[in-house]
Amino acid sequence: MSAPSAPKNAPRVTEREARQVAEAAREQDWHKPSFAKELFLGRFRLDLIHPHPLPPADDVRRGEAFLARLREFCETRIDGALIEREARIPDEVIRGLKELGALGMKIDPKYGGLGLTQVYYNKALALVGSVSPAIGALLSAHQSIGVPQPLKLFGSQEQKDAFLPRLARTDISAFLLTEPDVGSDPARLATSAVPDGPDYVLDGVKLWTTNGVVADLLVVMARVPKSEGHKGGITAFVVEADSPGITVEHRNAFMGLRGLENGVTRFHQVRVPAANRIGPEGAGLKIALTTLNTGRLSLPAMCVGAGKWCLKIAREWSAAREQWGRPVARHEAVGAKISFIAATTFALEAVVDLSSQMADENRNDIRIEAALAKLYGSEMGCLMADELVQIRGGRGFETADSLAARGERAVAAEQLLRDLRINRIFEGSTEIMHLMIAREAVDAHLKVAGDIIDPDKPLSAKAKAGANAAGFYARWLPRLVAGPGQLPRTYAEFNPPGHPDLSAHLRYVERSSRKLARSTFYAMSRWQGRMETKQGFLGRIVDIGAELFAMSAACVRAELLRSSDDHGREAYRLADVFCHQSRVRVEELFTRLWSNTDDLDRHLVDGILSGAYTWLEDGVVDPSGEGPWIADATPGPSARENVHRTIG
Repeated sequence: MSAPSAPKNAPRVTEREARQVAEAAREQDWHKPSFAKELFLGRFRLDLIHPHPLPPADDVRRGEAFLARLREFCETRIDGALIEREARIPDEVIRGLKELGALGMKIDPKYGGLGLTQVYYNKALALVGSVSPAIGALLSAHQSIGVPQPLKLFGSQEQKDAFLPRLARTDISAFLLTEPDVGSDPARLATSAVPDGPDYVLDGVKLWTTNGVVADLLVVMARVPKSEGHKGGITAFVVEADSPGITVEHRNAFMGLRGLENGVTRFHQVRVPAANRIGPEGAGLKIALTTLNTGRLSLPAMCVGAGKWCLKIAREWSAAREQWGRPVARHEAVGAKISFIAATTFALEAVVDLSSQMADENRNDIRIEAALAKLYGSEMGCLMADELVQIRGGRGFETADSLAARGERAVAAEQLLRDLRINRIFEGSTEIMHLMIAREAVDAHLKVAGDIIDPDKPLSAKAKAGANAAGFYARWLPRLVAGPGQLPRTYAEFNPPGHPDLSAHLRYVERSSRKLARSTFYAMSRWQGRMETKQGFLGRIVDIGAELFAMSAACVRAELLRSSDDHGREAYRLADVFCHQSRVRVEELFTRLWSNTDDLDRHLVDGILSGAYTWLEDGVVDPSGEGPWIADATPGPSARENVHRTIG
């Protein structure tokens, strides 16, 4: 039994056309400095992050006051186990969050919000996410990618006046981009918005609409057809969730985040006033990507909270559990896991806090830093949770309810592992993040030499690009040969008496940054136009950059804590251990740049897809149900019950 796997009106695009759409949506220029961008170019600009930027005293006061109120609410009003069992956040909890002002953490006070900084917004998400990741996801989807953020960046004053007061106190928002047949390739977006007098008429289906089941306001990305007086293109709209023609057809269920209000939303002849369009026609993808630049920091913030909890449970359990005459923490195999959790949590918090403070100051372009934080946090968060399950042994695999029922502490380690797993997919999968960051990392090269490797460019353009590239590389390449990382006294302020020597790690970062840039240049020279197909190589380049960024942030944070007499000695120890662990990973990644199985893997996959290895699948029964791989999303009226619900 089969059904159409894509909407009948879905645009048909080539791979090149899809790339052109994505390229047109990204920010083209760099108007502010970027530590991470410079790092990928072989320039270790420590001055951009050290001394560690600090928030104003008034921001700290307001942020800490809200965290205190939020902590009390979490401890007295939220039952995370109940949310897990019933797969729903109780309405009274959401009403309490509204009364607390949690919906308006990032909204300006003049609209009724709290006006918290990115730093304290992230701390709040880490706190509430530690008691219920589903609530963390609800608040994050509402403010990080929902209606408030794009309105803040691109909305008109009339739109801000109309919607932000509602969003600060009463209305929940959702972000609707993904479709059943459209994930990270927006060029194939099928939802349409057809101009009709003073309105647009929306038709289409949106999938994985986080908060969509309970939302009051939606940000919807839809394609406006090009016509007289209309530029057309993918466009962003604010849509009232109770508009006629909107049906929430299904509330999705997942392996984790069981309280997540995520669904499938169908639009059929939904009229949206032109006044609700955010920005001009065709600017939707740019709005979405710009919104995500800072919005991505919410996910690693919650991973920081998860790491802190993992460390607490690992410490307490490993001290109490004895095997072969001593606590399991004293056995090297277990101790190494605890060390990894502690050091990684410190570094990840350093990455998130540094990136968030830079976002608040708005002095630097942090699009790469935020993306690296999301990538690194989601990957490391899953690893830390997995290690905690391993440390707990059979109890790590057992549910909290089962543990409590037989008289033991209800530690939801297996739930954490399930809840965190989505972060490697949410808001850009690890694979897409690799490609996105890699594109930004090689931007300087493409600006000067892109026409040389573009097969569609004429010889005259290639000749001009060749001249420009010769001048750029004549200045750039010699600087990659030697640098301050080769001088033994460089960064001496990171080697205070009585502390581990972090200056050696920073010198390593500087040397590795130049090595990374040389490797990237060599690869571009070797593969030229085929570089974009070398996704394994690009992924490793980005992973090296992520490790170097994390090492830098960890050292800078340790020095900040030492200089402020705030657990400085312990912070230096954590940073030192993390950097040693990170350097092992970096060296392995450098080796795998050129010694890997990428070509072998590709040839094997060709054979697998051609059916040459179906015999290997013999001997099992496929318990999967019937149905198409991708549900039919052809526009039209809904035949299903509307499961949308409002929370008063």
